[in-house]
Amino acid sequence: MKKIGKKLAVLFAAVLALTAVLAGCSGGDAEDNVIRVGVNPTPHGEIMEVVKEILAEEGYELEIVTFTDYVQPNLNLEEEDLDANYFQHQQYLDQFNEERGTHLVSVADVHYEPMGIYPGQSSSLEDLPDGATIAVPNDVTNEARALILLQDQGLITLDPEAGIEATPLDITDNPKNLEFVEVESAQLPNVLQDVDLAVINGNYALQGGLTISGDAIATEDPDSEIIQDYYVNVLVVREGHENDEKIQALKDALLSDAVRDFINQTYTDGSVVPVF
Repeated sequence: MKKIGKKLAVLFAAVLALTAVLAGCSGGDAEDNVIRVGVNPTPHGEIMEVVKEILAEEGYELEIVTFTDYVQPNLNLEEEDLDANYFQHQQYLDQFNEERGTHLVSVADVHYEPMGIYPGQSSSLEDLPDGATIAVPNDVTNEARALILLQDQGLITLDPEAGIEATPLDITDNPKNLEFVEVESAQLPNVLQDVDLAVINGNYALQGGLTISGDAIATEDPDSEIIQDYYVNVLVVREGHENDEKIQALKDALLSDAVRDFINQTYTDGSVVPVF
């Protein structure tokens, strides 16, 4: 009886161990089918809703986590609260990694959002008064992008050595004595009534009810080399996870014909332009 009891005890322990292993495997597999992606609501969140449907057909559950700023989506990805994010261009990502010590990499070029100059108290570049106030993004990469656009319009001249990291301190010629107000990007549409002009990122212009074709009085040249090299919006993951199965599935879905068609049919004013 003692031997039988010992055998039963050993068998019971083995069953428990096997059950635990199977449960762990089951939980791991289920988790592997969940993809958490951080986005800004417009247009990235809207595009991800299409991706969600594609991934569902492949057995993946896409969780779309919405942020209204440019900082938290990267911090949450670095801290492993997200599997990927989709909201930023390559230049912003590079600058963020350098400043914050994060280890994030892009795995796909997806779309481009033209930055535009939008009228506030002044309605045109030609009639801009001396000493006019212009609101620009307050982060380094987008502020430089805004200043380059203003330079392209002949309003200012920048030190060529400043390049894509230019700030108002790098302005070498300012014939209209323009004054610059640095504003958090998401708030730029809200300050239009207080400034002569504002240079606004494409996604925040959309969220503010502005269109690149109907409201902007000047925009970037989408074919310029600087745009193609630095300002295309990218899909981003933690370094070392570029080839994870679910990341590859996410990438393929995002770069699908269905997503390209959605972008072209939804943002007909040219505010979002696919690059794949």
